[in-house]
Amino acid sequence: MVRSKPPSKKPNRGVDFKKIKRKIGKKLPPPKNQTNTEIKSKAIVLPEQSVASERSGMAVNKKGLTLRELLQQTSHHNAKIRKVALNGIRDLVLKHPSELKLQKLSIIEKLRERISDSDKLVRETLYNLLKTVIFPSLKEEFTGSMISMMMAYVFNAMTHIAIDIRLMAFKFFELIVISFPSSFLLYAEKVLDNYVDILKNNQIYLQDKSKLKSVLAGLVRCLSLLVDREDILSNETKILEHECLHSFEVELPKDHSGMPSVLKRIEDLVPLLVNSFHDSALSIQAMPVIDGQSFDCILYTLQNINMAVKVVVDEINRPHMSHEFSSILPSNGNKLMPNTMLMYLKKLGDSFPVGKIYHSAEKEGERFFILNLGITEIFLHLITWIDDPNLFEKLLHFIETLLLKQGSRNLSATKTILEKQLVSIISLFPRIVAVSGGWRLRLLEAFTTAFRNCKVESTHCLAYLAAIEEMLKDDSAFKSCDPDMLSYQIVWLQELPNLLLKLGDRHPPLSKVILKLLLQIGQCSPQNSPLASEYNCLQWRLKEFYGTQVSVVIAGPVNYGPFIKLPTDCQELSICCLYYFSSLNPDLLQSITFCCLCNHLEPSVLLRIIEVLESAFRAAHLPISDYIGFLVTLIARFKVYPAQLKKLGTRGWTLLER
Repeated sequence: MVRSKPPSKKPNRGVDFKKIKRKIGKKLPPPKNQTNTEIKSKAIVLPEQSVASERSGMAVNKKGLTLRELLQQTSHHNAKIRKVALNGIRDLVLKHPSELKLQKLSIIEKLRERISDSDKLVRETLYNLLKTVIFPSLKEEFTGSMISMMMAYVFNAMTHIAIDIRLMAFKFFELIVISFPSSFLLYAEKVLDNYVDILKNNQIYLQDKSKLKSVLAGLVRCLSLLVDREDILSNETKILEHECLHSFEVELPKDHSGMPSVLKRIEDLVPLLVNSFHDSALSIQAMPVIDGQSFDCILYTLQNINMAVKVVVDEINRPHMSHEFSSILPSNGNKLMPNTMLMYLKKLGDSFPVGKIYHSAEKEGERFFILNLGITEIFLHLITWIDDPNLFEKLLHFIETLLLKQGSRNLSATKTILEKQLVSIISLFPRIVAVSGGWRLRLLEAFTTAFRNCKVESTHCLAYLAAIEEMLKDDSAFKSCDPDMLSYQIVWLQELPNLLLKLGDRHPPLSKVILKLLLQIGQCSPQNSPLASEYNCLQWRLKEFYGTQVSVVIAGPVNYGPFIKLPTDCQELSICCLYYFSSLNPDLLQSITFCCLCNHLEPSVLLRIIEVLESAFRAAHLPISDYIGFLVTLIARFKVYPAQLKKLGTRGWTLLER
């Protein structure tokens, strides 16, 4: 038997890397040299904190912050925190209004710093905070010193290197003058300097139409305050008399000593506006369709030019114009106007009319028509200085076309626009007629047609009445032997009772204007003149104004006119008109009697009717038989006996005794 060999033994060797077999799906163990970064801590709970105890009873916003903390956060380096702080101030002030009253000075001092904030959202948040909360709440407590504090930062922002901050500064200024109009008169010169500066560089700063529109809209507001400066000063004086804004009293301008420097700024401003208009007009004429931004910009430009011209013309026509201002104006007889303004305004006249009015699409034609209406209004203020016959002809032709379009009953969208734009042109119509020469009859015809066809409740009906009153207020208008002018005066007079009946008792202020005009015509018309004869013929139409009997049956129902329901001042005017009828018609007297028998008529009005009719009787305007019949009717109706006459007082007894 063979012996098997024993297995050979292999020498043991060291293992460098141990191979570990991993099973699929099992998580790998962490490495042995991994550092444990887990941190364990325990919260420290205190029963009460000192800060919380100090806030008890204090005014805080939704996040528990006090006004002092919020004001501090408005200066934080992070723009988001500054914005949140401003919103927090809004919440706190709305929740605790007394905090604003007590801390108004501290709030204004801190908020004004954000006018020049580098972040747009922060500036807009501040603007909304001032507009909706701060200014309305402090309307009667915002003193002149507080306005000065705000204005210092506003003017600083107007010179900022960043154009967005400069433009926003104009919005802040506009917000202040809207809330406190008299403040503009104190800073007019300085703000106009800034407007001149930014409009000089409009090609650099205002290439964006929205930015240009914003600047021009703000300038419109500022110049409108200059136009209305007399009313603003008058209102502020009344406020001061009621013990409001006492600290602002010393800062209100008492005279027009600052106007010459303001007018010099306006003289610098007008050429810039005319150049801007000229450039914009050329660009929109090249456009297939005018975009809204461009149209708004050019319209605002015209409005600014118009108000600038009005300010200068009003100052020239002022009875006591300052010597300083008169010294800078060129003299030409009675004409005074800055040469620079006239030169550039002639350039504006050269571009009139703008666009192709009669060959454009309907919407485009309306827009061009509005622009030409704006140019026309500008030159109507300058009608004394127009020495260009061609321009004068174009203006008169446009005014005639405008009135005929308004007088037409077949207008579409144009009529709506003209309703809003015509008032200023109509108010200047008497001045136009006075210098229109050969165009006089054509313009009067167009004016009369437009007046007869205007809606009685439209915005410009009052303007027509004011223009008619202006043309009739001079005594020479009633004594004129011009048959053409007389024919139009008669048409205007005949239209007044119709307007009264259309109005009814819905618009007492307008009815009052018509009645005043009727009374003026009755008072000023020479006896036995054609206009006086036409005034007498109005009695038949005025019957319906007082009251008419529905049927011929005796004691039948009466249809009362507007007279019964109108206010006392309107009734007084209509009663006074009765005296100036040279012969009071029995039918009109009957209508007046119906009103006297009405239970709704005030006793004082009844006595006033008796007084006026007695005066008419004494002036031989009322036959004695009609007058006695009127008095007997009243006595029989009210069953007046001597004992009952005491109720009417001494005045009533004397009247009825006669």
